[in-house]
Amino acid sequence: MDIETYRNYCISKKLATESLPFPSLPNLLVFKIAGKMFSAADISFFEGFSVKCNPDTIDELKAKYPAIQNPPYFSERHWAKIILDKSIPDKQLFEWIDISYDLVVAKLTKKVRAELNL
Repeated sequence: MDIETYRNYCISKKLATESLPFPSLPNLLVFKIAGKMFSAADISFFEGFSVKCNPDTIDELKAKYPAIQNPPYFSERHWAKIILDKSIPDKQLFEWIDISYDLVVAKLTKKVRAELNL
């Protein structure tokens, strides 16, 4: 997966937005839904990206895939950094982005989900 494929997929999610919100991390591209992050990547050297994960399965994923590491700046219990070393097919990467997006949407209040038609 290259950075354009990653960006295009993330931004294609319903009502997703992108920004560079952290002045101290000016190259960290963040994707959000209703102001809540679901993925992030360093655009200066696109070696991987971070996604939100289910805390019940994150340890299992890390054990199964060496390319899944603890993310810098995010909770290790809820987030994973996926290193793009070609050991994981793009189809699986897209699925993890979908899961991350869905986890964030599920945590939005009913009112916000209704306002956004989610």
